[in-house]
Amino acid sequence: MNEAIKKNGIKFGIISAVISIVLTVLMYAIDINLFANSWIGIGMVFFYLALGIYVVSTTKKEMGGTINFKEAFTVYFLYSVIGIVIANIFNYILFNFIDPSAKEQILEITINKTVEMMQKFDTPKDILKETIKGMKENDQYSIANIIKGSAMGIVFSSIIGLIIAAIMKSKTTYNE
Repeated sequence: MNEAIKKNGIKFGIISAVISIVLTVLMYAIDINLFANSWIGIGMVFFYLALGIYVVSTTKKEMGGTINFKEAFTVYFLYSVIGIVIANIFNYILFNFIDPSAKEQILEITINKTVEMMQKFDTPKDILKETIKGMKENDQYSIANIIKGSAMGIVFSSIIGLIIAAIMKSKTTYNE
């Protein structure tokens, strides 16, 4: 593996994890309701997408302005996996050991927001009750769900990484 790929993947993976941890701590300290704010979630997705593009771009520059598809994908994948894993380990520790009651608060807030949204769409009461029951039975911060969420995040990031790698790879020229 190219040294620039390894260095940038690890460095920016750690940077993204630290940013995620800082944002989590800020949301926790400022207002726990922020965990159920979909605009914050969407904003974070776009931020990490932009950071991923920056990682690939920086690596391409460090490699003399050329990067193939595999190299571009590898640096994005490495950045994503490190960031996701470290951030989710922190979330597991925060919500299971440091303050387990916070996850209960977040669940109640999420249920209330879900009920509001479903009522706007005139969702039948039986479906609403079943949704609430399912949310209450599912501990989103359990080790199994953290692992499952990490895996889904890695799959989603991989798909995005494939697209970014295809766009940012150096164009090949053929000499005839």
